[in-house]
Order: sequence, then structure tokens, then C-alpha cells
Amino acid sequence: MTKAGIGAGDGAGGLSPGIDSPLSQRIDKWLWYARFCKTRGLAQTLCAAGHVKREGESLVKAATLVRPGDRLTLVLGPLRRTVVVRAAGERRGPAPEARTLYDEPEPAERLRDPTMEGPSRPSGGGRPTKKDRRALDRWWAEDE
Repeated sequence: MTKAGIGAGDGAGGLSPGIDSPLSQRIDKWLWYARFCKTRGLAQTLCAAGHVKREGESLVKAATLVRPGDRLTLVLGPLRRTVVVRAAGERRGPAPEARTLYDEPEPAERLRDPTMEGPSRPSGGGRPTKKDRRALDRWWAEDE
């Protein structure tokens, strides 16, 4: 038997059954279809950084399959979102279509308190004055 004959004709390219199942989908593709990430590359980075969890278990591999009913916890910037997968996506469509892929049982949780942010200056305000620099130095010294 030739190399081309191994697994030929099974429709799965020699992969185990269930990989191309309409019920399961790679997590990076699903995050992209559901519009949580602008690109699949960003979705892969999100997974590799450990910001995607299924039932509390970190999904660091972008090729991990998700299925309807899986509960995902996503850390997206200052927010932690919990979503339940409703369906696998077929394409990256408009936002209303993407929202049909998941349920959000609870509102997003803010991870950082906006009052804990550093002192802010108006954008385009130029260089800080001597008084501003001293205030910044005092603020940084409080953290140490």
C-alpha cells in the first residue's frame, strides 16, 4: 500500500473521527467567529497566554475543540466574561449573527478598579510640569 492509500477515502484526511464534526470546533476559530477576537492569530495568542478557560481548566492550545454546552471564561482586557457555547460557527458574520453562537449567563466582571489607575493627564497636554512630575513621583513612591 502506498502512502497516499493510507486513510484515503475516509473523508477525514486520516484524522480521528469527530475532528470535522459539525458539533465541535477549534477554540481559536470559534473565538474569531463569535467576534471575541479580530483575527485568529489574536485568538491563538489569547489561548497561549492562558486567558481562555473551559470549566476552570486553561485551554493553552488553540486546536482544542469546544462543543455546545461548554462554559468558557475569557479574560479580555480589563473584563472577565463567562459564556456558554451554543453552537459552532460556520463563518465570521455580522455581530448579531455572532451573538447566536453563545449565551452570556452573567454580566462581564471588571478585573481592575478604574480608581486604582495611575494619575491621568489630558491627551495632548504636552510635557508634564515640575509640579506634575513631583506628583507622579509621590504616587510611584507610594507603591514601593
